[in-house]
Amino acid sequence: MGIEFDELRSVLKGGAGSLAFPVDDLVIRKLAMLIEGECEGLGADDAAAKFGYSRARYYQLRATCRDAGVEALIAGKRGPQKNYRRSEEIVRRIIRYRFLDPDASAAVVAQKLKQDGVQISVRSVERVITDYGLQKKGSTP
Repeated sequence: MGIEFDELRSVLKGGAGSLAFPVDDLVIRKLAMLIEGECEGLGADDAAAKFGYSRARYYQLRATCRDAGVEALIAGKRGPQKNYRRSEEIVRRIIRYRFLDPDASAAVVAQKLKQDGVQISVRSVERVITDYGLQKKGSTP
């Protein structure tokens, strides 16, 4: 008997015993899928289907694990990795416009930036104004 992962109980079973893991541990699920697919002869298609992944995702995870080890199976932060709309330069310009004209609304500041060729939403300008405490007392940006 080889190694098999019991998904319902989140237990890795082998010939000499078993080892339990937290049910929500995605890293062990990914590793168990790769072990069953590569080492236990289940194959990529069947292992991926058993664990709820696509065949392509199986091969991505296999390559990731081979290249960078098991730690690379840990899911990273999703979404944008940097604030590409509100760069440091854009934030400085918003603050500058706000100090030059404290009564200017976020929409006015956004319009001035758009006239300078900067693509930015009114909401992004509002966020900068709020983040830096530049809103007028008793009002919204």
